[in-house]
Amino acid sequence: MVNNLPVGIMDSGIGGMTVAREIRKLLPHESLIYLADQEMLPYGNKSANQICLRMQALCAWMQQRYHIKALVIACNTATAAAAHTLRSRLPIPVIGMEPAVKPAARVTRNRRIGILATEGTLKSARFAGLLKTFAQGLHVSTQPCPGLVEAIETGHLSQIESLLRQYIQPLQHRQVDTIVLGCTHYPLVRDLIAKIAGDDIRLIDTGQAVAQHTAHLLMQHNLLHPLTGTGTLTVATTASANSLQSLLPRLFPDMAINHVTSLQPDPPPRL
Repeated sequence: MVNNLPVGIMDSGIGGMTVAREIRKLLPHESLIYLADQEMLPYGNKSANQICLRMQALCAWMQQRYHIKALVIACNTATAAAAHTLRSRLPIPVIGMEPAVKPAARVTRNRRIGILATEGTLKSARFAGLLKTFAQGLHVSTQPCPGLVEAIETGHLSQIESLLRQYIQPLQHRQVDTIVLGCTHYPLVRDLIAKIAGDDIRLIDTGQAVAQHTAHLLMQHNLLHPLTGTGTLTVATTASANSLQSLLPRLFPDMAINHVTSLQPDPPPRL
């Protein structure tokens, strides 16, 4: 039965696991296949065309190996670059990410919001459209965060903290009262961001909203798993699986991961 097939989730690295965690909470009976494209990390400095071609290759691998019934692009940069193409070519629901501009506009008190994101996300037409649609009348301060994704992946706390102070300070100077975490890696260091930003600044990400949208589309397409119980969680990487096997239990101790594997030595074509 198609309903028994897994949901595929893709990101450039481990950041999208924050989305997988929300999907697992909401849909514990669904089996998940998570693919981290760590060989090509980060996506933020790649062209949209490069990312789109890469995503198509990765998705073809997931379909061939796991026959996924839906795809979640758990990466803002990859969504901006590839979601439209994947939706036009795949016969399955495709769920994307976007920075939480709309909810930030709802909760800001002083009409000043800041957005932490990758360069690729901030330069995209999709992001420009979000601002045009939802940020009218707001003072929006965007802050690209080069190097932050890589630092989070390697777990260098002193480097992460240094970069966060560098990127959050300009937003504080502009007196924002709300900061959007515009990359799925950033919730992994949410507590540190909150500590640096201070109690007066609210933080917003979109993991929970994406999980709810995933549930809605699965229901709409009659793809919800018919059984109760807990589905499996398989994590794959385009790099070596060794580092993931030690890193994931530390970052996601609440998630039972059934299997960690690597696409090597036969990964998709390089960007």
